[in-house]
Amino acid sequence: MSEFDLIVIGSGPGGYVAAIRAAQLGLKTAIVEKEKALGGTCLRIGCIPSKALLNSSHHFAFAKHEAAAHGVVIGEVKLDLPTLLKRKDKTVSQLTGGVAFLMKKNGVTVYQGEGRITAAGKVGVKAADGKTADLQAKHIILATGSVPIDLPNMPVDGQTSVTSTEALSFDRVPAKMVVIGGGAIGLELGSVWARLGTEVTVVEFLPRIAPGFDLELATELQKSLTKEGLKFYLETRVNDIQIKDGKATVNATAKDGKPVTLEADKVLVAVGRKAALGSAVADELGLALDERQRVKVDAHFQTNLPGIYAIGDVIAGPMLAHKAEEEGIACVERIAGKAGHVNYEVIPGVIYTHPEVASVGLSEDQAKEKGIAVNVGKFPFRANGRALASDSADGFVKLVADAKTDRLLGAHIICATASELIAEAVSVMEFGGSSEDLARTVHAHPTLSEAVKEAALAVEKRAIHA
Repeated sequence: MSEFDLIVIGSGPGGYVAAIRAAQLGLKTAIVEKEKALGGTCLRIGCIPSKALLNSSHHFAFAKHEAAAHGVVIGEVKLDLPTLLKRKDKTVSQLTGGVAFLMKKNGVTVYQGEGRITAAGKVGVKAADGKTADLQAKHIILATGSVPIDLPNMPVDGQTSVTSTEALSFDRVPAKMVVIGGGAIGLELGSVWARLGTEVTVVEFLPRIAPGFDLELATELQKSLTKEGLKFYLETRVNDIQIKDGKATVNATAKDGKPVTLEADKVLVAVGRKAALGSAVADELGLALDERQRVKVDAHFQTNLPGIYAIGDVIAGPMLAHKAEEEGIACVERIAGKAGHVNYEVIPGVIYTHPEVASVGLSEDQAKEKGIAVNVGKFPFRANGRALASDSADGFVKLVADAKTDRLLGAHIICATASELIAEAVSVMEFGGSSEDLARTVHAHPTLSEAVKEAALAVEKRAIHA
């Protein structure tokens, strides 16, 4: 039996980062991954491939619809889908290979196979070829991630009705696609295929898209995506999906009770994700789960079983790669006797459409629900010089500050680079900063980041350029 200080089950962003940090702290570490490549859902079939497609499809849409306005005359623009997909796969391969290199560099032992905790401190690994390995460690971290939610009335056959995994690799551009779910995954992949020529219709049960984000941001995003060609059915319940001869019929009911019938070549079911614990822990050990089958942990990521911890999508909280990474580091640092922690109040969320939306902290409505009096500063990108020069004038920055203390409570951005701009607000909030701190910070000119400064000035109604 091979002995380690720490065994990590799962090599997604939470798992592999935890393994690296453990090795840095001098712990003899092993990581177990059932897939052939390291990196988890995010690197292999999630964040990274979808962003590669978003980037390529944006270039295609720009060349086809926007280049001429910049004086760039291209002529007939054609799509080479195999090359586009090949670039996406190459990007994934580079990054998963990079994780494998980092494991080797840091002295982390990698076991390929399905890991299962069989007893206290013991993990059995079964490879695809049937070979087994028995491992032992004082500490074990569960980082097994999540999988798409499957619902009985929305069957997925992997061909016509698909999850996000299959939607990354269609061999041809569908004529029509219905996206069930108006969250980040559905909007991003819907946007990709709409840019490439698909007629995309989004069906959402709620009265808005982008749940969890500031309502004003979501409304603005829907306007932008509508211009891009997406159609929306909100407050609409999907009853079932019928598949026949490679075609799908989505039967739904609108808010007023009227039936909605949508025909499609592809249906993307993107109604959320669920924890993927699988058989990683023997049933007889009695691992405690919550009502949503997520692993219960305390403030130090400790489960009810001594020496067994859990992080990332398999526990409560937003299912975000960066959240899992921070938990992995904090968990390992706790194991090593250090003061690791995660500030859950400043975890940003992003939707990588065009424009992007990014939020951190409280929205205006959330602050009011908590009984917190706030001041709000808002600044439009149409008043920003760099945005106009870059043809990126859609969107705005909205900051929420405590009316009494001026402490920055939330930031909400919609623009072409919202995912990058949000980091400044996160930093200010992490250090308990105020809108005044942000407003008095020098920003280079001309930059999109000046809109963040102006929104901070607007909290006290003293924006310069609006």
